[in-house]
Amino acid sequence: MKNSAKGKKRKSISYAKWGYFFIAPFFIVYTVFNLIPLISTFYNSFFENYRQGLKTIGPNFVGFANYIEIFNNGDMLKYLTNTLIMWIIGFVPQILVSMLIAVWFTSKRLNIKGQRFFKTVIYLPNLIMASAFSMLFFALFSPSGPVNQILISNGLIESSFMFFDHTISTRLLVAAMNFLMWFGNTTILLMAGMMGIDSSLYEAGQIDGATSWQAFFKITLPLLMPITVYVMVTSLIGGLQMFDVPQILTNKVGSPNRTTMTLIMYLNKHLVSKNVGLAGAVSIVIFGITAIFSVFVYKMLMSNYSSSSNHKKVKKKGVKA
Repeated sequence: MKNSAKGKKRKSISYAKWGYFFIAPFFIVYTVFNLIPLISTFYNSFFENYRQGLKTIGPNFVGFANYIEIFNNGDMLKYLTNTLIMWIIGFVPQILVSMLIAVWFTSKRLNIKGQRFFKTVIYLPNLIMASAFSMLFFALFSPSGPVNQILISNGLIESSFMFFDHTISTRLLVAAMNFLMWFGNTTILLMAGMMGIDSSLYEAGQIDGATSWQAFFKITLPLLMPITVYVMVTSLIGGLQMFDVPQILTNKVGSPNRTTMTLIMYLNKHLVSKNVGLAGAVSIVIFGITAIFSVFVYKMLMSNYSSSSNHKKVKKKGVKA
């Protein structure tokens, strides 16, 4: 009996090792392509290392000099403001439109037909490369593009409007492209969250005489908060990493007057100039900003969700008592 028990124990231990075998590829890939480059970037940020003509200066240890230079010139704050403004302009309509479409598609009252077709159509822009999308918008809104020709032919304007020479129009175009590319993905995520809500809650609401608006704000929105937080945090991270759309649309300069220059475009300038030390410092600062904003958004929204959940639990206990 003892021998058979030992044999079973050995088998269970040997089988447990397969778990480490299957998760090992992830940790290997993460270490090689994420962790080591991150540590290397942090290390290089403390060195002076750049190219001047054909001559390479450094690497010379300079401590926090690169970080001091970043914050002294004021560019970092300006580019952070640009990035956040364009992200907010694009994200607010994105979450509102996605929420509306998700409610329509999951509503049993409306029972919209051809949902598979519509889901495919709204998700298609997400499959188009951002560079191709930017080139399309650049051609559409150029001085001799179709948009200006339509406006002139209808007598709305007398001469071509220079969309890319005005801060508001350029930022709106960047935000519009980000909205069109990502609202389909957000819709799918919100739909998945809504479909996971117990339908008996809506039935109970109907019996109590709740309207559609009341059902949305009292049932759907609170229970959808975790997936909404996920969408908002991931969108924020993507927004702070905004690069390809404004890079192509403004011909790498963030025109007009650097009002569409983003943080990653600023980082790319240092990489192009081979200033490795300063680029490393900018990368670490962007990483810190992203982490701070993500934690702030998560804590702010999830604290409200947790407090409302606790309130409901206390209310239920009071009813049972």
